[in-house]
Amino acid sequence: MNEVTLECQGLPCPQPVLKSKKCIENETPQKIVVLVDNEPAQENVARFLASKGYTTSTEQRGPNRAVIGVTESNVGDIPTDDCPACQIMTEDQLSSATARTVAFITTDRLGQGDDELGSKLMLNFLATLPELGAALWRIVLVNGGVRLACQGNPCLEKIQQLSADGVSVLVCGTCLDHFQLLEQKMVGETTNMLDVVTSLQLASKVINV
Repeated sequence: MNEVTLECQGLPCPQPVLKSKKCIENETPQKIVVLVDNEPAQENVARFLASKGYTTSTEQRGPNRAVIGVTESNVGDIPTDDCPACQIMTEDQLSSATARTVAFITTDRLGQGDDELGSKLMLNFLATLPELGAALWRIVLVNGGVRLACQGNPCLEKIQQLSADGVSVLVCGTCLDHFQLLEQKMVGETTNMLDVVTSLQLASKVINV
């Protein structure tokens, strides 16, 4: 069995996923072991490997976390929607694709001037997003925006309802870790900057908040 081990401890997002992607493209290993040192990297690598056809598992190896992917089939032939980083499209494909609107949210308050008012406005904004209908494809939460997906936030219910209605919700793992909110996240997929950038590339329209 062709096996590769990647040491990705200490690498910033999204380097562990990028190294895994490059390894699969160049070496097509039947078994790949990716060593990381934090939970967001573990989740992101495991999701990426699964999208490329690997059966994944994780185990603790000393201070590190090992994400193990094994496959008996051809690697990476059919990218899936589970990994936005696999969805690179050509300009022609983008122009002919169904409208895809991304709400790129970087804060838990809307506007500047009064924080209490900003929180109410954000709640109203999220409550109004469903008016976009099927065009609303994905919500990307980064920086302070990740708080919206966490326990205790007044906007959490709105995010959960959007997710239940089929809107993809990506929550920046580096941001969650920075604010020490990994355990409080209640909705969405913990994601990395590669997924974020690819989501913006795939979008036909981006709403910046």
